[in-house]
Amino acid sequence: MTTWMTQERIGVGRVSLEADLTLPEHAIGMVLFAHGSGSSRHSPRNRAVAAELNRRGLATLLADLLTGEEEVLDARTGELRFDIGLLADRVIAMIDWLLVQPQTATLPIGLFGASTGGGAALVAAAERPEVVHAVVSRGGRPDLAGPAVLEVRAPTLLIVGERDETVLELNEAARNTMRIRTELRIVPGATHLFEEPGALDTVADQAGEWLASHLSAAMAR
Repeated sequence: MTTWMTQERIGVGRVSLEADLTLPEHAIGMVLFAHGSGSSRHSPRNRAVAAELNRRGLATLLADLLTGEEEVLDARTGELRFDIGLLADRVIAMIDWLLVQPQTATLPIGLFGASTGGGAALVAAAERPEVVHAVVSRGGRPDLAGPAVLEVRAPTLLIVGERDETVLELNEAARNTMRIRTELRIVPGATHLFEEPGALDTVADQAGEWLASHLSAAMAR
Protein backbone atom coordinates (compact mmCIF):
# COMPACT_ATOMS: atom_id res chain seq x y z
CA MET A 1 0.00 0.00 0.00
CA THR A 2 1.40 3.38 -1.03
CA THR A 3 1.53 5.96 1.77
CA TRP A 4 2.26 9.69 1.55
CA MET A 5 3.73 11.56 4.52
CA THR A 6 4.01 15.33 4.73
CA GLN A 7 4.83 17.93 7.36
CA GLU A 8 2.27 20.69 7.67
CA ARG A 9 1.97 24.07 9.38
CA ILE A 10 -1.60 24.77 10.37
CA GLY A 11 -2.72 28.29 11.20
CA VAL A 12 -4.84 28.38 14.35
CA GLY A 13 -5.85 31.87 15.34
CA ARG A 14 -2.66 33.85 15.89
CA VAL A 15 -0.34 30.86 15.96
CA SER A 16 0.87 28.14 13.59
CA LEU A 17 1.14 24.55 14.75
CA GLU A 18 3.31 21.75 13.39
CA ALA A 19 1.64 18.55 12.17
CA ASP A 20 2.56 15.27 10.50
CA LEU A 21 0.05 14.01 7.95
CA THR A 22 0.15 10.38 6.83
CA LEU A 23 -2.18 9.45 3.99
CA PRO A 24 -2.44 5.82 2.82
CA GLU A 25 -3.63 5.23 -0.72
CA HIS A 26 -7.41 4.68 -0.83
CA ALA A 27 -7.79 5.79 2.80
CA ILE A 28 -11.10 4.93 4.46
CA GLY A 29 -11.00 7.71 7.03
CA MET A 30 -8.92 10.34 8.81
CA VAL A 31 -7.93 10.24 12.50
CA LEU A 32 -6.80 13.42 14.25
CA PHE A 33 -4.75 12.91 17.41
CA ALA A 34 -5.28 15.14 20.45
CA HIS A 35 -2.21 14.71 22.63
CA GLY A 36 -2.24 14.74 26.40
CA SER A 37 -0.31 16.11 29.32
CA GLY A 38 3.14 17.32 28.33
CA SER A 39 3.02 15.44 25.03
CA SER A 40 3.46 16.34 21.36
CA ARG A 41 3.19 14.85 17.89
CA HIS A 42 6.45 13.01 18.65
CA SER A 43 4.82 10.91 21.40
CA PRO A 44 6.09 7.34 20.83
CA ARG A 45 2.83 5.92 22.20
CA ASN A 46 0.62 7.87 19.82
CA ARG A 47 2.97 7.18 16.92
CA ALA A 48 2.70 3.47 17.62
CA VAL A 49 -1.09 3.70 17.55
CA ALA A 50 -0.97 5.84 14.39
CA ALA A 51 1.16 3.22 12.64
CA GLU A 52 -1.47 0.57 13.33
CA LEU A 53 -4.21 2.88 12.05
CA ASN A 54 -2.21 3.53 8.87
CA ARG A 55 -1.84 -0.22 8.40
CA ARG A 56 -5.64 -0.47 8.49
CA GLY A 57 -6.01 2.16 5.76
CA LEU A 58 -6.68 5.15 8.00
CA ALA A 59 -4.98 8.49 7.42
CA THR A 60 -3.59 10.22 10.51
CA LEU A 61 -2.80 13.78 11.54
CA LEU A 62 -0.49 14.06 14.54
CA ALA A 63 -0.33 17.72 15.43
CA ASP A 64 1.23 19.72 18.23
CA LEU A 65 -1.51 21.46 20.17
CA LEU A 66 0.99 23.93 21.68
CA THR A 67 3.63 26.12 20.06
CA GLY A 68 7.27 25.72 21.04
CA GLU A 69 7.06 28.70 23.40
CA GLU A 70 3.87 27.36 24.94
CA GLU A 71 5.49 23.96 25.48
CA VAL A 72 8.33 25.61 27.39
CA LEU A 73 5.82 27.47 29.56
CA ASP A 74 3.77 24.34 30.10
CA ALA A 75 6.83 22.29 31.06
CA ARG A 76 7.50 24.85 33.80
CA THR A 77 3.94 25.43 35.05
CA GLY A 78 1.77 22.56 33.74
CA GLU A 79 -1.06 25.03 33.21
CA LEU A 80 -1.72 24.76 29.47
CA ARG A 81 -2.13 20.99 29.38
CA PHE A 82 -5.24 21.41 31.52
CA ASP A 83 -6.63 24.34 29.51
CA ILE A 84 -9.24 22.19 27.79
CA GLY A 85 -10.90 25.21 26.17
CA LEU A 86 -7.64 26.14 24.44
CA LEU A 87 -6.82 22.57 23.43
CA ALA A 88 -10.35 21.85 22.16
CA ASP A 89 -10.41 25.06 20.12
CA ARG A 90 -7.22 23.97 18.40
CA VAL A 91 -8.54 20.48 17.71
CA ILE A 92 -11.67 22.06 16.20
CA ALA A 93 -9.53 24.36 14.04
CA MET A 94 -7.62 21.33 12.76
CA ILE A 95 -10.87 19.52 11.98
CA ASP A 96 -11.92 22.55 9.96
CA TRP A 97 -8.51 22.58 8.23
CA LEU A 98 -8.90 18.92 7.21
CA LEU A 99 -12.31 19.68 5.72
CA VAL A 100 -10.86 22.14 3.19
CA GLN A 101 -7.69 20.28 2.15
CA PRO A 102 -8.17 18.54 -1.23
CA GLN A 103 -6.49 15.33 -0.07
CA THR A 104 -8.58 14.96 3.11
CA ALA A 105 -11.85 16.82 2.50
CA THR A 106 -13.82 13.70 1.57
CA LEU A 107 -12.60 11.52 4.44
CA PRO A 108 -14.82 10.93 7.50
CA ILE A 109 -13.05 12.10 10.64
CA GLY A 110 -12.34 10.29 13.89
CA LEU A 111 -10.55 11.60 16.97
CA PHE A 112 -7.99 9.86 19.16
CA GLY A 113 -7.40 11.61 22.47
CA ALA A 114 -4.87 10.71 25.17
CA SER A 115 -4.87 11.85 28.80
CA THR A 116 -6.08 15.47 28.94
CA GLY A 117 -6.34 15.33 25.15
CA GLY A 118 -9.22 12.89 25.65
CA GLY A 119 -11.22 15.68 27.24
CA ALA A 120 -10.34 18.05 24.40
CA ALA A 121 -11.35 15.44 21.81
CA LEU A 122 -14.78 15.01 23.40
CA VAL A 123 -15.38 18.76 23.45
CA ALA A 124 -14.37 18.97 19.78
CA ALA A 125 -16.65 16.05 18.89
CA ALA A 126 -19.54 17.81 20.60
CA GLU A 127 -18.80 21.00 18.64
CA ARG A 128 -18.55 19.22 15.27
CA PRO A 129 -21.20 16.47 15.48
CA GLU A 130 -21.81 16.38 11.72
CA VAL A 131 -18.21 15.58 10.78
CA VAL A 132 -16.74 13.61 13.72
CA HIS A 133 -17.88 10.00 13.32
CA ALA A 134 -15.92 8.20 16.05
CA VAL A 135 -13.84 8.95 19.14
CA VAL A 136 -11.25 6.88 21.00
CA SER A 137 -9.84 7.99 24.34
CA ARG A 138 -6.66 6.37 25.74
CA GLY A 139 -6.28 6.89 29.47
CA GLY A 140 -8.35 10.01 28.90
CA ARG A 141 -9.90 12.58 31.19
CA PRO A 142 -13.52 12.83 30.04
CA ASP A 143 -14.35 14.68 33.24
CA LEU A 144 -12.42 17.67 31.88
CA ALA A 145 -14.91 17.94 29.01
CA GLY A 146 -17.62 18.95 31.50
CA PRO A 147 -21.19 19.02 30.18
CA ALA A 148 -19.93 18.63 26.59
CA VAL A 149 -19.88 14.84 27.11
CA LEU A 150 -23.69 14.93 26.99
CA GLU A 151 -23.57 16.49 23.51
CA VAL A 152 -21.19 14.00 21.88
CA ARG A 153 -22.91 12.16 19.02
CA ALA A 154 -19.98 10.06 17.79
CA PRO A 155 -19.64 6.47 19.05
CA THR A 156 -16.96 6.60 21.73
CA LEU A 157 -14.47 4.00 22.96
CA LEU A 158 -12.80 4.61 26.32
CA ILE A 159 -9.62 2.56 26.90
CA VAL A 160 -8.14 2.58 30.40
CA GLY A 161 -5.46 0.60 32.20
CA GLU A 162 -6.68 -1.68 34.97
CA ARG A 163 -4.19 -0.18 37.45
CA ASP A 164 -4.98 3.44 36.50
CA GLU A 165 -7.59 3.48 39.25
CA THR A 166 -8.53 7.16 39.48
CA VAL A 167 -8.80 7.57 35.71
CA LEU A 168 -10.75 4.32 35.51
CA GLU A 169 -13.35 5.70 37.91
CA LEU A 170 -13.63 8.89 35.85
CA ASN A 171 -14.15 6.89 32.67
CA GLU A 172 -16.75 4.63 34.27
CA ALA A 173 -18.67 7.77 35.26
CA ALA A 174 -18.42 9.11 31.69
CA ARG A 175 -19.63 5.84 30.19
CA ASN A 176 -22.64 5.90 32.49
CA THR A 177 -23.37 9.54 31.60
CA MET A 178 -22.90 9.75 27.84
CA ARG A 179 -25.98 9.48 25.64
CA ILE A 180 -24.32 7.93 22.61
CA ARG A 181 -22.96 4.40 22.23
CA THR A 182 -20.00 4.32 24.61
CA GLU A 183 -17.82 1.34 25.47
CA LEU A 184 -15.25 1.11 28.26
CA ARG A 185 -12.46 -1.40 27.72
CA ILE A 186 -9.98 -2.13 30.48
CA VAL A 187 -6.48 -3.32 29.62
CA PRO A 188 -5.46 -5.92 32.23
CA GLY A 189 -2.45 -5.01 34.36
CA ALA A 190 -1.84 -1.70 32.56
CA THR A 191 -1.03 1.62 34.21
CA HIS A 192 -1.69 5.12 32.87
CA LEU A 193 1.01 5.12 30.17
CA PHE A 194 0.42 1.51 29.04
CA GLU A 195 4.14 0.77 29.37
CA GLU A 196 3.63 -2.87 30.34
CA PRO A 197 4.51 -5.54 27.71
CA GLY A 198 1.73 -5.84 25.15
CA ALA A 199 -0.46 -3.13 26.71
CA LEU A 200 0.05 -0.55 23.97
CA ASP A 201 -0.42 -3.21 21.30
CA THR A 202 -3.83 -3.91 22.83
CA VAL A 203 -4.69 -0.20 22.74
CA ALA A 204 -3.63 0.10 19.09
CA ASP A 205 -5.58 -3.00 18.07
CA GLN A 206 -8.79 -1.95 19.84
CA ALA A 207 -8.54 1.65 18.63
CA GLY A 208 -7.88 0.49 15.08
CA GLU A 209 -10.83 -1.86 15.08
CA TRP A 210 -13.19 0.81 16.47
CA LEU A 211 -12.10 3.63 14.18
CA ALA A 212 -11.85 1.54 11.02
CA SER A 213 -15.31 0.10 11.60
CA HIS A 214 -17.08 3.40 12.21
CA LEU A 215 -15.18 5.49 9.66
CA SER A 216 -15.50 2.94 6.87
CA ALA A 217 -19.23 2.81 7.58
CA ALA A 218 -19.41 6.61 7.37
CA MET A 219 -17.40 6.53 4.12
CA ALA A 220 -19.92 4.13 2.59
CA ARG A 221 -22.92 6.38 3.26
